[in-house]
Amino acid sequence: MQILFSQDVEKNVEVGIIEHLDEFVPSDIQVMNEAGEIVNLKDQIDKPTALIFVYFRCPGICSPLMDGLADVIQKSDMNLSEDYQVLTVGFDPRETIDLAIKKKKNYEGLITNKNTKDGWRFFTSDSANIARVTDALGFKYIKSGQDFTHAATVIILSPDGKITRYLNGTYFLPFEFKLALLEASKGLSGPTINKILQFCYSYDPVGQSYVLNVTRVSGTLILALGLIVFLLLIIRKPRRRNDPKN
Repeated sequence: MQILFSQDVEKNVEVGIIEHLDEFVPSDIQVMNEAGEIVNLKDQIDKPTALIFVYFRCPGICSPLMDGLADVIQKSDMNLSEDYQVLTVGFDPRETIDLAIKKKKNYEGLITNKNTKDGWRFFTSDSANIARVTDALGFKYIKSGQDFTHAATVIILSPDGKITRYLNGTYFLPFEFKLALLEASKGLSGPTINKILQFCYSYDPVGQSYVLNVTRVSGTLILALGLIVFLLLIIRKPRRRNDPKN
């Protein structure tokens, strides 16, 4: 099955991400928090927010998604719970908040010197609320036996709950993540750009930061320049004149 990531695909796509930029989280979605309380999801959003949909028994892409998110949280120089927050919403109505809390504890052990207790919160909900919020945010999935077929994305929200960006996949650049959150803080939306950033940047394990991949970028530029020169030579090449007959 093809998983789509697009803001232009048909609305009846079964699995994938349909970008709903500049739309808002519905104001009446009810979820259960880690204390077992029923709360309004939009009321939980009061700062730039990275929201993900997962199910906690997922044998596939959910763990890599949360691993990638934990990795970028650790590498980011932004303060979790102060500058931004992360919300994880379980989309399997059969799963309990206890299972969500257990999953959260696993990731708290992977992240140091960050306020994951307040900054990365987990929620569950019932089927009706899940269906409405996933549809509103463009997260399309289908049930497959006891599991689900779905895509992986981080949905970036402004402090008033507006969708400003989608970061698709399971690997995120700190620069890309920070830029998305900073723009969300101003209510600015933007297209998905992670493919371009991941091409241009590579991770430096010594400096623990992402640096411009000069070889890759320069190679691309040289190839493009060579193609332009080749085309110009063809276009400007003078035609041969026929010799006059004696």
